[in-house]
Amino acid sequence: MRIIAGVAKGRTLTSVSGATRPTSDRAREGLFSSLTSEFGDFLGLHVLDLFAGSGAVGLEALSRGATLVHAVEKDTDAQKTITTNSELVEKASPTGKFHLYSMSVQRFVSDPAHDQYHLVYIDPPYDFPNDELEEILRLLGEGNFLKSDAFIAVERRAKGGQFTWPHSYEPVRERNYGQATIYYANAALSTPENG
Repeated sequence: MRIIAGVAKGRTLTSVSGATRPTSDRAREGLFSSLTSEFGDFLGLHVLDLFAGSGAVGLEALSRGATLVHAVEKDTDAQKTITTNSELVEKASPTGKFHLYSMSVQRFVSDPAHDQYHLVYIDPPYDFPNDELEEILRLLGEGNFLKSDAFIAVERRAKGGQFTWPHSYEPVRERNYGQATIYYANAALSTPENG
């Protein structure tokens, strides 16, 4: 598993043994192709990587110029892997800031947001219940985590992984990458009339 592009291009990342299911290189390349179409480049973006696993997606964004990347992961082995991988990428990317939140995603989204994000990537385990995923999406939308133009990508199992986007999201497309499908949506947040 390598960083695909940016200042850390070609650097080899460590995978987590057993505990997580890493996004395949094909899916990661497809994801970043879609994100590049959406954003143009990553300069200045704030990125949130939920169920971060090895941290590869968030660190790819950091390599490509994201200003701030937050990763959320509760598994202790995965946390160690993320720390190792982030040190590798941060050396090449002195301007971007990376922070690991060692907690469950449910706990992270239940607390008040400290930052707002342009991009949120959500890659729960394939057996993670859809109703819990939908609750996480709802809390992200209601908890002031998303910038008004935020873009959300959710990776699920290609067969049987379909979920329902809450009303505060506007689905835009889905892409299949073998065993995985990535679903994309824009934030469709209502803004206060006097805001």
